[in-house]
Amino acid sequence: MQLIDTHCHLDFPALADDIGTVLKRARDKGVARFVVPGVSEPHWSRLLALCAAHSGLYPALGLHPCFEHPDAENDLCRLKLELQNRSDLVAVGEIGLDLFIPQAELQQQLDILLPQLRLAKQFAKPVLLHVRKAHDQMLKQLRQVKLERAGLVHAFSGSEQQAREYLKLGFRLGIGGAVTYDRATRLRRLVAELPLESFVLETDSPDMPLLGYQGQVNYPERVAKVAAVVAKLRQQPLEEVIEATAAQSEMILLL
Repeated sequence: MQLIDTHCHLDFPALADDIGTVLKRARDKGVARFVVPGVSEPHWSRLLALCAAHSGLYPALGLHPCFEHPDAENDLCRLKLELQNRSDLVAVGEIGLDLFIPQAELQQQLDILLPQLRLAKQFAKPVLLHVRKAHDQMLKQLRQVKLERAGLVHAFSGSEQQAREYLKLGFRLGIGGAVTYDRATRLRRLVAELPLESFVLETDSPDMPLLGYQGQVNYPERVAKVAAVVAKLRQQPLEEVIEATAAQSEMILLL
């Protein structure tokens, strides 16, 4: 079984400008497949073109809560059309709620999130969730919408109780570079104690650098380092971690 990076923005210029090298380095580390989430409608076309041009790249489309969407109504219409007409989309995402950002307004974010959750339900797609300081609010919406396919909680940063609530709804928790930091005590404890089937692996490259790479561009090849840290925390063989997390990624996203 080979590694899967379930969340990497390969269409961002920091990676896309040298995509051949980026992919080769990742594959040399055993990373075979890459899920590429969309963040705003003007970026979707370049993302779709990139995924079509390279094997092992799986596109998702969404409207990210930290990006501005001045024409959200038309963006949502396009998202619906893409979901209707494309068979290669593995998820709706990156979507979510972020109350960490200054002057964040929950209702404005909900106005973007809820239509996307409904589209995911309509087209039986999983979702890729971005959630910061808003897990309880997100869980409330998910319980109401009742998605058929659930999805992944990208870069999970909540409590054990919140983690278990997501798992009850069928979600898996995305584990990335944060787990490599000793100070991430709550996350590291969750990774050690929850069932291995609770997790998938990711990098969020080019963002969220691992310990030792602070201030540098993050690369999808480093999902191998994330896997190694998870294996060490759990005191399990690395191959078991790779196999189990890849299996969960495949099951949720139908890769």
